[in-house]
Amino acid sequence: MSLTAGFENLARSMIMVEKDEDIGAVWRTVLGGEAKWLTEQIMNFEMSPDSIKAMLTERPTSLRQRAFITILKNRLHHGGILAHGAGLMKNGENGKGLRSRWYPSTLRKRIMDIAGLGGKVKFIQGDGLAVIKKELNRSDAAFFIDPPYTKAGRRLYKYHEIDHQKLFDLAQHLNGDFLMTYDDAPEIEDLALRTGFVVERVVMKTTHHLKKYELVIARHLEWLGG
Repeated sequence: MSLTAGFENLARSMIMVEKDEDIGAVWRTVLGGEAKWLTEQIMNFEMSPDSIKAMLTERPTSLRQRAFITILKNRLHHGGILAHGAGLMKNGENGKGLRSRWYPSTLRKRIMDIAGLGGKVKFIQGDGLAVIKKELNRSDAAFFIDPPYTKAGRRLYKYHEIDHQKLFDLAQHLNGDFLMTYDDAPEIEDLALRTGFVVERVVMKTTHHLKKYELVIARHLEWLGG
């Protein structure tokens, strides 16, 4: 969402917040002047069972190497999951194996486009709740909040535990507007309604192309057509 706002010139500046150190390494590398090095590693990587095994078992010695290994995991793990215990794909997309989700040229273009946003994007490695609390009084900011989901969070994320009540309390006191997304969980819908927010269900597709509902939460959702 932050990047879309940047590419579409919808905001003068964006702040992205991520707690996971591996994902953070990617953003810090791309936005910190090492995008070219990262794309060169992606373009020159020889995809084979041996090279994959060697890279994924290697302990990174630098931030940019950690970023490359994280991208490799994201491309080769089932559903792009980075949490501990996630396994490599076997069949890949359309039965084409591990290479099926490795698009070097596309990845290079995306990374260089993001790096091209320059000083418009600030990345913070840390706790999103702490950043929201710090920015509570800003009326010139819009917040997109996408916390770990209640059901799938443990499977998908390294940092899956979150104080949902605290998050809603903070959102209630934001001077700026916000949009929040969650899994379709009764306890979250109840929490949102008790806080005075509006809730809508939207259809999305899983990595297995199954349709399911997610919750969109805000103060006003007339624009959604619900």
